[in-house]
Amino acid sequence: MSAPSTTTIPNYIAGTWDIDATHSVIAFSVRHMMVSKVKGRFDQFAGEIVTADNFEDSSVSTTIDATSINTGNDQRDGHIKSADFFEVETHPEWTFRSTGITAKGDDFVLAGDLTIKGATKPVELALEVGGFGPDAWGGTRCGFTATTTINRSDFGVDISLPLDGGGVVVSEKIGIELEIEGVLRAS
Repeated sequence: MSAPSTTTIPNYIAGTWDIDATHSVIAFSVRHMMVSKVKGRFDQFAGEIVTADNFEDSSVSTTIDATSINTGNDQRDGHIKSADFFEVETHPEWTFRSTGITAKGDDFVLAGDLTIKGATKPVELALEVGGFGPDAWGGTRCGFTATTTINRSDFGVDISLPLDGGGVVVSEKIGIELEIEGVLRAS
């Protein structure tokens, strides 16, 4: 199996793209009580994708409004925003800045620095290129899917409420899933 390259990405376009938050999702899931998962998303974020002539030289930068966390339950969201978890009054923004892209099988690995609660850690995301093409309004779009798992304690989220039967109320691991659509900037 050969590694993907810019020439094998259909309709590839080098350029600068604004992340379309209306048509993108930054979501997460975390095991709760060791038996089920709570899922949520961030409603406010912005970012830029620069696709280079060689895709592996491309870059991404994103800012997430941590106060926009949404699990569909106001009480739970309030608790997640509190000092017990993410302290969004003190740390209202999270950031991701890419440091590299490498081919892996039919897809790519996106490496970068993720900052949550003032702690910056390197992360790697499995990256799938969805495609490039025209939209219904005369513009041009690109799409990507990216996933990773982070450990909450790496970012200073140290809530560890043990359960009587073993385990903890909130898992150490947080799954992250991104569905990102970008709009090509006019040149």
